[in-house]
Amino acid sequence: MAKHGKKYRAAATEVDRARTYELTEAVRFMKAHPVATFDETAEIAFRMGLDPKKSDQAVRGTVTLPHGTGREVRVAVFADGPAAEAAREAGAEAVGFEDLLAKVQGGWLDFDVAVATPEAMREVRKLGKVLGPRGLMPNPKTGTVTADTAAAVRQCKAGRVEFRMDRQGNILAPFGRLSFSEADLAENAQAVIEAVWAAKPAAARGIYIKRCTVSSTMGPGLRIQVKEAVA
Repeated sequence: MAKHGKKYRAAATEVDRARTYELTEAVRFMKAHPVATFDETAEIAFRMGLDPKKSDQAVRGTVTLPHGTGREVRVAVFADGPAAEAAREAGAEAVGFEDLLAKVQGGWLDFDVAVATPEAMREVRKLGKVLGPRGLMPNPKTGTVTADTAAAVRQCKAGRVEFRMDRQGNILAPFGRLSFSEADLAENAQAVIEAVWAAKPAAARGIYIKRCTVSSTMGPGLRIQVKEAVA
């Protein structure tokens, strides 16, 4: 296992592991302790009090960050006819149906989000082994299976982030870059927290969110007070 660098170790020694930080305080710490030379992504992680093996306790959704993600989002749209033209006008990087299906089947995956019309999904589902493992399969729950392809493309490019609970019961989502202002990062993080709370399944019992931590790409994590961030 690779050892952490000097900057990480220096930042980690200042984190009080026994404390639960307020969101704004944690964001301020992250910005004051950059670890990498590049503009790191700010990330928020949740440890859920759910059973990931039970389908009725799955958590999945999307949230549009009020201040965007800080990176360009490349969108591929599976559609034809007017829906395809609308997607092109909205700024999608790749639009098509049979030709795009063949291209992806051949291994092309140079995009961050895939959108499909309900009609196109009958064929797109056949790409499950290609798109599924990479989290690129369009899904009605995240708004990426829709007849309104233009709106979906605009939302993706405006800073929409998808989140889902993994097999270990964790959720990880980006909420901006360290170059963002403290206020913008805090507002973005709060939007993610509120979206995760809103996605609480009816079958959830007991503690819903066990732990919530924010960190930069390369930096140490700080546990935050989730309820105070939502209040």
